[in-house]
Amino acid sequence: MKKHTLILTAVTALFLLTGCQASENQNASTLSYPITIHAGYSTAEDDPRGLALKIFQDTVQEKTNGNIIVELHPSGELGSDAELIEKMTKGEVDMTVSSAGNYAVYAPRIGVSALPFLFEDFDSAWEFVDSPVMDEINKDLESHNMHVLAYFDNGFRCVTTSEKVGAVNSVADMNGLNIRTPENQIVMETMKALSANPQSYPFAELKQALADGTFDAQENPIPVIYNNQLYEVQKYLSVTNHSYDAMPLTIRQDIWENLTPEYQDILSIAAEVAGKQNRVLIKNQTTDMVKRLEEAGMEIVYPDLKPFQEATSGVKDIFADVYGQDVLNALK
Repeated sequence: MKKHTLILTAVTALFLLTGCQASENQNASTLSYPITIHAGYSTAEDDPRGLALKIFQDTVQEKTNGNIIVELHPSGELGSDAELIEKMTKGEVDMTVSSAGNYAVYAPRIGVSALPFLFEDFDSAWEFVDSPVMDEINKDLESHNMHVLAYFDNGFRCVTTSEKVGAVNSVADMNGLNIRTPENQIVMETMKALSANPQSYPFAELKQALADGTFDAQENPIPVIYNNQLYEVQKYLSVTNHSYDAMPLTIRQDIWENLTPEYQDILSIAAEVAGKQNRVLIKNQTTDMVKRLEEAGMEIVYPDLKPFQEATSGVKDIFADVYGQDVLNALK
């Protein structure tokens, strides 16, 4: 952290230009400041990704003396996770942070960390997403107009169910379960391997869909379940931890390329600092919020995970050609 502070303090002699917002296909000679970067995300402002983005916003605006303004758009204001990423490829949204599997629609390898039951704890997951292996994979997004600034964390995904269908205590309880998932092929294949019936649906509309019975179940990390009050429309939490949810924080590649090196440094360091704070929040909340969910009326179930692991062991084979043996070996 001291190193980051020194670097941030040192980056003060900047080119001060005047003008308009950055637009697609501008080059460095035509880009003028101040610029406004619009960052959209699907969850609420008090969700860990929202709190971390506020740190990013404040740091960037302070260190660039207001030459880069970051406008935050929470709760799906600019679109669902899938829509935000699609809009980035078209230059219609400037930044977003979303589950790695959602980006895999465009760069399939980036979703590799979501394969079922890869990691036993946060530290091992972070070691992988911060590794040179992922640094190389991140480049796959650049041809789709996205640059990875840092990795936020969303926690380990767990299953919740309504009182109507009861708790998931075993793999058998997943059979035919009408469950909402993000538009994430790995998560959907994991649910299919457990014999559930997964369907993608925008997160911002999920709570109402659970309330009106469109879905009987959903799966998300514990902090997301609590921070978005999903306990109000779901009775049971089964701590399955079936998939780790890494979240790349991305900025449009064309904007990134047109920033001065000084401003690129500021954004990179601000993203790293915000990402570390996000990870602390997620790790702490994952533990603390189980008790809060129980106090809010949810029943907490801890199924034996070995049968879940066995049932989903073939999911990695479905994507083996996508990831390649080198990446799978690195995971091992």
